[in-house]
Amino acid sequence: MADVPSTLVREMGCTMAEFARWLPGATREVPVRSEVDGEGMRHRLDVASGAAEIDLQPLQPRRIALLCLPVLRVTFRFIDLDAAQRSVFLTHFDHYTRRGGG
Repeated sequence: MADVPSTLVREMGCTMAEFARWLPGATREVPVRSEVDGEGMRHRLDVASGAAEIDLQPLQPRRIALLCLPVLRVTFRFIDLDAAQRSVFLTHFDHYTRRGGG
């Protein structure tokens, strides 16, 4: 995986409930502290020698004809993790949360 910056923002096509179900496996069962943050959620977990914060903010759903897809803005903040540690974390997270398709 390319160099992972210390802050990364992306959109994911899921609900906050789906994200919450995926989070334990996507983070290798690391204990997660979660709190409501406005309309979104903030998750914080200890990783290796540092921490990761994952902020979720619901966005307007994407509509294609009658199809309606949920969208979350997901912000990853890596604290005191080097590039290799960030890459290992995000590679596992991405593989775990990847859904079928091309």
